Amino acid sequence: MFSRGGEETGAEISSHRPMERKAHYDSILDRSKRITWQGDCYVDLQSTPCCVISKGEKEDTGWIQKHQHPLQRFMTTEFLVEVMSHMRTKDMLSAVEEAQVKAAGPLQDQVNVLASILTSKDPQGSDALQAFMENSDSQVSQLIVMHDPMVKEHKEVLQQRYDAQKDRDSVGHPSLSVSSRALLLVDGLSDLQQKEHDVMQVEATRGGRRNHLRQLGFTKLMDPLTRVSVNPRVSLTVGVAGIGKTTLIRHFVRQWTQGAICTDLSFVLPFSFWELNSLDKLSAERLVKLAFPHLTDPSLVLSGSCRTLFILDGLDEFRCPLNFADAATCTDPKREVSIDDLVTNIIRGNLLPGAAVWVTSRPAVASLIPAGLVDRVTEIPGFSAKDIQTFLNHCLCEKEFASKIWAHLEAHKFLMVMSYIPCICWIVVDTLKYLLQSGWQDSLPRTCTELYAHFCAMKAEASEPRGREPVKMEQVHGNNRRLLGSLGRLAFYGLLKHKYTFSEQDLRAYGVDLPSTQSSLGAGVLVREETAVSTAYRFTHLTVQEFLAATFYHVSSKRAIFDLFSESAVSWPKIGFQNHFRSAVQHSQQADDGHLDVFMRFLTGLLCPVAAKPLAGLLALGKDDGNQKAWAAGFLQGLLASGGAVVSLRAVNIAYCLQEVQHTELLRSVEEGLRAGSLGGTLTRAHCVVLAYLLHVSPECSEETNLTASLNYATVKCLLPQLLYCSSLRLENNHFKDDVMELLGSLLSGKDCLIQKISLAENSIGNKGAKALSRALLVNRTLTTLDLRSNNIGSKGARFLAEALKMNQVIVSVNFQNNTIEEEGAQALAEVLLSNRKLVSLNVQKNSIGADGAKRIAEALKTNRTLTNLILCSNQLGDKGTVALAQALTVNHTLLSLHLQSNSISNKGMTALTKALKLNRGLVSLNLRENSIGVQGAKDMAHALQANSSLQDLDLTANLLHDEGVQAIAGAVKVNQALTSLHLQWNFIKSTATKALAMALRSNSTMQLLDLQENAIGDEGVIFLAEALKINASLRTLCLQGVSAGKSGAVALGEALTVNNTLHTLDLRGNSVGMQGAKGLANALKRNRSLKSLNLQENSLGMDGAIFIATALKGNHQLTYINLQGNGIGESGAKVISDAIRTNSSDCVVEI
Repeated sequence: MFSRGGEETGAEISSHRPMERKAHYDSILDRSKRITWQGDCYVDLQSTPCCVISKGEKEDTGWIQKHQHPLQRFMTTEFLVEVMSHMRTKDMLSAVEEAQVKAAGPLQDQVNVLASILTSKDPQGSDALQAFMENSDSQVSQLIVMHDPMVKEHKEVLQQRYDAQKDRDSVGHPSLSVSSRALLLVDGLSDLQQKEHDVMQVEATRGGRRNHLRQLGFTKLMDPLTRVSVNPRVSLTVGVAGIGKTTLIRHFVRQWTQGAICTDLSFVLPFSFWELNSLDKLSAERLVKLAFPHLTDPSLVLSGSCRTLFILDGLDEFRCPLNFADAATCTDPKREVSIDDLVTNIIRGNLLPGAAVWVTSRPAVASLIPAGLVDRVTEIPGFSAKDIQTFLNHCLCEKEFASKIWAHLEAHKFLMVMSYIPCICWIVVDTLKYLLQSGWQDSLPRTCTELYAHFCAMKAEASEPRGREPVKMEQVHGNNRRLLGSLGRLAFYGLLKHKYTFSEQDLRAYGVDLPSTQSSLGAGVLVREETAVSTAYRFTHLTVQEFLAATFYHVSSKRAIFDLFSESAVSWPKIGFQNHFRSAVQHSQQADDGHLDVFMRFLTGLLCPVAAKPLAGLLALGKDDGNQKAWAAGFLQGLLASGGAVVSLRAVNIAYCLQEVQHTELLRSVEEGLRAGSLGGTLTRAHCVVLAYLLHVSPECSEETNLTASLNYATVKCLLPQLLYCSSLRLENNHFKDDVMELLGSLLSGKDCLIQKISLAENSIGNKGAKALSRALLVNRTLTTLDLRSNNIGSKGARFLAEALKMNQVIVSVNFQNNTIEEEGAQALAEVLLSNRKLVSLNVQKNSIGADGAKRIAEALKTNRTLTNLILCSNQLGDKGTVALAQALTVNHTLLSLHLQSNSISNKGMTALTKALKLNRGLVSLNLRENSIGVQGAKDMAHALQANSSLQDLDLTANLLHDEGVQAIAGAVKVNQALTSLHLQWNFIKSTATKALAMALRSNSTMQLLDLQENAIGDEGVIFLAEALKINASLRTLCLQGVSAGKSGAVALGEALTVNNTLHTLDLRGNSVGMQGAKGLANALKRNRSLKSLNLQENSLGMDGAIFIATALKGNHQLTYINLQGNGIGESGAKVISDAIRTNSSDCVVEI
């Protein structure tokens, strides 16, 4: 990027500038010495050759018109006075006109008036102003004259530089471009980001995002967030290695040069920290001059009048640790200071306070910048699973390869998680594609070590000569072995020093032959970056450096006699592989930042013959009898049981190492226990470490981590840091008491907490535990769903939690079912509903809140506009509580679902509810099961249904409606076009009411579910319904369990199913359809193409009836579930029929 050629000092420029200006000024005023257009240009006889002006540039539009924008932008009040004074002396402005300018108001308006006056006197007025501006020494005039040409030239230079790298930055598919992925606006860096290895960060969070983060579009990166906020001065963008930070920078610069984004920026000055590594001491102006020699006057670029953006890319590659505490203060852009002090002062704002600064970095190093100096922190998200699939489909023409690779990633979740990083995703896909093309379909890599071994082998193989002559092959293998050995040494000692970019001098020092870096292997694992001032090398990705470092250590440890971690030869003797391996483990475990974690995994993985095999021609591996692998696996497994009371990520990395060496017995044991829910009482520390590892990689934990009946206080404490990163956590039935809630409270309070859903149901949490939880909810910003059902929090605990919920604006669903919160707790929750604007679901079922508690909640509902689901079942509300809720429904139209099951509601309460339904426009679902609603209540509901157009689901199960009440409801169903689900089981209904419902179904076009279970409607009622099914085209589910149906009813239904093509589910459990009824249904199944579920449990079918059904399923049908249990078929008959059904219908689930 930098160029030292063509430099000119400020003193040299200033010494001859006045003479040039004087001559140019005279030439403009003396128009007699200027000649007219000749061909393509005119020549100013008294100007220098550089003053040739293209046709139309000045004459056509006039100087003032061309400089209207910079005149308005850079003019100051003081300089305007100076301009007008000069124009007065040149008789270009009268006193009256000067007064007119001053009276124009704001400065920009004054400039417009002056420009208008001088333009009206063209060409003399424009020429006079031009001459004055170009002859003035004022910085304002220089900005007005030079700004636009400088910006234009700067954009052209940058565009030329960055367009050359356009192909390199392209990922092919537009949706995968880093610029198309919205950045995440973060409050700051989490502890995980500041303290852990990039790969571990991704694995611990499964590549997931914090759900409360705002997204920021690429084009808004430097804009204010609100109308009242200002542009950020210092912006920090973080992302793990390989996520696309530099690609983002390059895309940003390209977009800016094209005028697509940040048009208010005059200059964008992009620097890379690896370039700054070659500089020692210089000034800010000198830095700009070195990097951008075309900017002849850096003082104008760095003036506060121009909005300039400094981009500092890759802080993690800077050789100097930034010291904001002790850095020498510098405020003069001309003063030379050390490069680290220069960067520090620019970021701090001592230097160039008017310039904006954008720094990119890996997260851990970014924490070196004090948070108080950073105005905006953004994070680059990685690939989602959908992005990875898109990448596969785009990169692979062979769709079969794409599907095989996707299946392999699905089966090996750790590879899928690592592919969150785009650069690793490319390594994974490129390597697996190569292996599939080479015929390795049955032995694709199962570990990261295998994958990277194949990656290096693939790069080496590309350089092998055609024909593979033995002499040339051996020569190439020898060159590759030497190159890989020297690169491994460079990688290892660079890793120890946290060094990730290398100079040519570094490469030579470690024995790397520079020409060999251009070979296929060298170019495949090493990237060369070159500018006029510096050349640097870095590995394709951090993990490639770590893998090569592991190969060096693996080979060297078998013959080294001194500690390899000491680069000098002076160290305690260390002989033998096992001693060196122990040393590597020790250094890895002691590294607080985990920067040796992945190196340690690769080192362990290389002990596995399958992983080392691809490198056989590239590394001097020697013979391995398997003893070293077995010893290392035993040594590592022994470490699992030792350590502190809390499982750290260093301990988890040991489990990753065991996976790499394919020692997975303990891993499989814990995973099976997790899957079966049988971990309770079996978790030792070693089990906890493995469980923590499984939280990262197991498919069982990807969507929900179910630790029901598995944990106690000790294991929760042990696993606490690792539970932070679970998105959905089930901790039910663990006998947790209040002491565990103190631990979980600290978990939910953690800055790194990613938990969105937590279920603590069926524990023994009291009010003290609720208090600990409430403190956490005051600061937690991720939890959206909290389930506390069946605990003992009581009214006091409910008050504690209610106070937190008043402040918490993240939680949307809370379940307090069966916690004895009573009226006092209901009052506290009512207060929450008055202030909270996020809660959408509240469950207080079975809490004895009574009528008065219901009144409190009802009063809050009158003003609440966010709650959509309210469950008040089994709370002894009675008619009084129901009347209060009904009054609320007359004004509340946002509540969608209301559950009032088992609340002793009679006709009086029903009357109030139905009056409310006539006015309510929002309620969609109403549950009135198991109350005491009679005929009059049913009639009132019928009247309401004729007026209401929003209610879709009505549940009147187990009331006292009888035929008369249901007949009234049936009359309403004829005209109602909103109801889709009607539950009427256990209501003493007979055939008369069923006939009315059947008549209603003939004309109704919205009803999808009708439930008449446990009503004695008999064959007559079923026949009425069957006739309706021949006409109805909306019903999807018909529940007729225990309705006293027999043969004739079943036969009628069979006839209906030959015509009906919309019914999906038919439930006939507990009837007596018998063999003949089964035969009728079987005949229908041969022709019906819509039925998917049929339940004929306990229907006296016998063997013959079951055979009829099984035979019918040989045809073309859509059935996916059938239940034939309890039909006297016998064990042997059941097997025959079950096998027959499965043979003919492999997708059909059979219960028999």
